[in-house]
Amino acid sequence: MKRVITYNLNGIRSAMSKGWLDWVKIVNPDIICVQEIKAQTDQLNLDDFTAAGYYNYWYPAEKKGYSGVAIFSKQKPDNVEYGCGFDDHEGRVLRADFGDISVMSVYMPSGSSGDERQSFKMDWNRRFHAYIDELKKTRPQLIICGDYNICHQPIDIHNPISNANTSGFLPEEREWLDGFMKSGFIDSFRFLNKEPHQYTWWSFRASARVKNLGWRIDYNLVSEPLQKAIKKVYILPDARHSDHCPCVLEIDF
Repeated sequence: MKRVITYNLNGIRSAMSKGWLDWVKIVNPDIICVQEIKAQTDQLNLDDFTAAGYYNYWYPAEKKGYSGVAIFSKQKPDNVEYGCGFDDHEGRVLRADFGDISVMSVYMPSGSSGDERQSFKMDWNRRFHAYIDELKKTRPQLIICGDYNICHQPIDIHNPISNANTSGFLPEEREWLDGFMKSGFIDSFRFLNKEPHQYTWWSFRASARVKNLGWRIDYNLVSEPLQKAIKKVYILPDARHSDHCPCVLEIDF
């Protein structure tokens, strides 16, 4: 059994100042995929992660203080792939292979800053889908962890009516995510948990987290060949190192 966590840290240095690495040592996941590291490796003491028992792999954005993903693993991967062949300067895709199973840390674009980035987001998502379709031919057992920046269904957002025209819950975004899942992926959280009011991100405004006015935009998607391996899934909303919280997948591999 492996415990796999996805966690958007909204700045790994900020998260570490709030005790994130101590939290990791206590929770002790086998693999943790993080997004929005917002740091270059020369801004961190990598020995801290090694001392905590993790092999660590980093894919920062070229732009300092922006985006970036990383994977921490108790087991050394057989292979690590950086990027996906397009827009790799933004540091959005990192993959680690463990035998026949691949685990990915992905930070999909946000479109909330305006029409130009919204268009970029939709184009990036379509290209990513094509990339995954090709990857599945050689790596069919995939776990794609990350911040997708999209709520899939009304149950995944605190107010679906007032947010119907908001980036992250637009019809075309939800249609893309639905199609991506139907192309061969299982939303591991909804596979085992049908309860409402389960969120992974809250705005810093208007005491949204205290009131649990959130969005579920972070996922551990599991390719269909691994369906029977999914054992347990849960969200840890009390972990407060970021405006996101961790999502945990327990899976046999």
